Amino acid sequence: MNVLYTAKASVSGEGRKGAGKTDDGRLDVELSVPKGLGGDDGPGTNPEQLFAVGYAACFHGALKKVAREAKVDVEGSTIDSEVAIGSGDDGFGLAVQLKVTIPGQDQAGAQKLADAAHQVCPYSKATRGNIEVTVTAAGA
Repeated sequence: MNVLYTAKASVSGEGRKGAGKTDDGRLDVELSVPKGLGGDDGPGTNPEQLFAVGYAACFHGALKKVAREAKVDVEGSTIDSEVAIGSGDDGFGLAVQLKVTIPGQDQAGAQKLADAAHQVCPYSKATRGNIEVTVTAAGA
């Protein structure tokens, strides 16, 4: 792999209840445990929220790339993401739902673009075969 960029971050405290920051200072967040995991829903964010934003942003970039190559306008498109954490026989695991909305596209056209983006998105590649990821699309 020809590395183009490397993100560097550090977490301190008690993992899910602590603080995280990037080496460049652009991200500096307090971390808290959500009620669903036994926490108090404190003022901070959590790893699932950070993953949801990161995946949605990466997927949106992939969508714009495949749309550009197909010469399709996806202006005004949005990606809504949900990252669930739960427990199973083998411990904790994640599941992701991505909802792609593309104005001016019918459902079939939007789904075709979303499926193509799912093939090239680095987050999708990293999670493929490891966690359940559902991608649904709608025109608007």
